Amino acid sequence: MKKMQDYMDQAEKVILKTYNRFPIVFEKGEGVCLYDMEGKRYLDFGAGIAVSALGYSNDAYKEALKDQIDLLIHTSNLYYNKPAVEAAQKIVAASGMDKVFFTNSGTEAIEGALKVARKYAFLKDPSKDYEFIAMNQSFHGRSQGALSVTGNAHYQEGFVPVPMRAVFADFNDLDDVCSKITDKTCGIICEVVQGEGGIYPADKEFLSGLRKICDEKDILLIFDEVQCGMGRCGSLFAHDLYGVKPDVMALAKGLGCGVPVGAFVVAEKAAHALVPGDHGTTYGGNPFACAAVSKIFDLMESMNLIDHVRKVGAYLYEKLEGLKESSPMITDHRGIGLMQGLEFNVPVGPIVSSALSEGLILISAGANVIRFVPPLVISEGDVDEMIGVLEKVLKK
Repeated sequence: MKKMQDYMDQAEKVILKTYNRFPIVFEKGEGVCLYDMEGKRYLDFGAGIAVSALGYSNDAYKEALKDQIDLLIHTSNLYYNKPAVEAAQKIVAASGMDKVFFTNSGTEAIEGALKVARKYAFLKDPSKDYEFIAMNQSFHGRSQGALSVTGNAHYQEGFVPVPMRAVFADFNDLDDVCSKITDKTCGIICEVVQGEGGIYPADKEFLSGLRKICDEKDILLIFDEVQCGMGRCGSLFAHDLYGVKPDVMALAKGLGCGVPVGAFVVAEKAAHALVPGDHGTTYGGNPFACAAVSKIFDLMESMNLIDHVRKVGAYLYEKLEGLKESSPMITDHRGIGLMQGLEFNVPVGPIVSSALSEGLILISAGANVIRFVPPLVISEGDVDEMIGVLEKVLKK
């Protein structure tokens, strides 16, 4: 029988090495825990990078996917399919926006959102070379278009030439954004809560100011809710907490809870921008992925998950505040709901590795921030267990 090391050795031979993976092969999940091939249990506070909102092995979710497999998995977008229509109806009803385009990932959702904004401006005046304003320390994905609006040169170098990059402004600095708007600005894009950049929530005044200036200049406002959306911050969409609506919103991660699916959602103002032939995808919106999306909306409501996130998120915040006060290594704590971060005055890589050896999955956001993005179904007892392990690790 093959052992974990056998699989890791084979992976190094056949899988392109773009990740430095931890030496674990996970075999199954149950509740909010993962288990490796040797049966070791790991409490998961990373959720597959904020994806597995329902945790693992939710029976209702699994049954919905099994039922769809028995019916139909794929037909292409040359035809309609029932799950896509049902999922889109639920997204439109929940968001108060107008049209949905399903993608395979968050990066693809960002690509589509950028195309909407550029085409919207082009239809008004095709004579200009349009550009975007994006935020420093933002992260929007790994494709060239998404990287062009990602505010970290480390990710861009070698892939996105300088002339293709967006104009960058400081997050939560409205004056800086306004100073960089020109007649070539077709869109302003930002995360409602910066994730990879270190878990920084937007200020209400900042988002309100962006909405006002976009309305005045007829510029599209794009919110990236790939990580912070779908209940993670204690509302279905993070921007609901601010009372500010975008013209285009990108979703993924918790939208599929493990099934690869994303979407960009467009308000009526810009819904006419893309017409047949402007955009497409072979797999996006297929029946299997959309059955997952549709069921997740149902379960979020039936499980009262938003209220649960608010309650447990407040408890997590209290416990992380206590940890910050007790550890001289922790310099800051910030976040909303079940998207929180601790900033350290030391690199967090060794802390994450040590926690993993103790059976706790944590992930970083940059070199010195640990991000807490667990399944949305965690309990206060799970928080207590996590804090106990982290305290043990920090004492080392």
